[in-house]
Amino acid sequence: MHLLKPLNPPITDWHGRSVWLIGASSGIGLATAKALHAAGARVVVSARKAELLQQFVDAHPGAQAVVLDVSDASAMAEAAKYVQAQQGLDVVMYCAGYYQPMRAANFALPEILRHLDVNYTGALRVLDAVLSTLVAQGSGHLSFISSVAGFRGLPQSLAYGPTKAALINLAEALHYDLSPHGVGVSLINPGFVETPLVASNDFPMPALISSERAATEILKGWRKGEFHIHFPKRFTRMMMLLRLLPYRWYFALVRRGTGM
Repeated sequence: MHLLKPLNPPITDWHGRSVWLIGASSGIGLATAKALHAAGARVVVSARKAELLQQFVDAHPGAQAVVLDVSDASAMAEAAKYVQAQQGLDVVMYCAGYYQPMRAANFALPEILRHLDVNYTGALRVLDAVLSTLVAQGSGHLSFISSVAGFRGLPQSLAYGPTKAALINLAEALHYDLSPHGVGVSLINPGFVETPLVASNDFPMPALISSERAATEILKGWRKGEFHIHFPKRFTRMMMLLRLLPYRWYFALVRRGTGM
């Protein structure tokens, strides 16, 4: 019976609960912000594009916006102080993401470092800004949007995949350390979701879902107290099985499936 207990405290009531979503001007982050606002949460959205944040605030009474570049550590620290003073820190969700297809033939170090800065180091800057507060208050929840691209190496994911693999490992390590302090950690691994991030893909995206469907799945996972929230399951479960294959079989299957 103990193994069936939720890995995180379930979040079943959002009324009055503060949520800071970082990277919420579009895509999954924006859709989740809308769903949380509808559920009664006090929502703060952050991203670089002030006009998009203002559109959200104008359409969602009571919501707040904090313009933020996740590559700026001092700005992150100031934003965290402001959000804590205004709303408190109940749930902090890192939604920021950057993706450009890359293979070894067009290796570009500046582009790879850009992926690293947004997808992984930005999350570390968030932790630096909020972790001590969450531990001291003995409550709260950290959530990270990663990707099934972080499970194993994939074609065209030379820059993107390794950053998501790092984020997966980070969330797993954090769960060990934070759960005894009453702080939840959840890892969100979407498959293909219809967002601006994947608009440049020139290949078929199996089991593609809307960002609104993704937000529904995320709130469902939080409600169940899940650590690993993944969707759509008909695709993500297949990707999880691929993690178990020996490399000889894995490489052959991926090459056959992608034609790369």
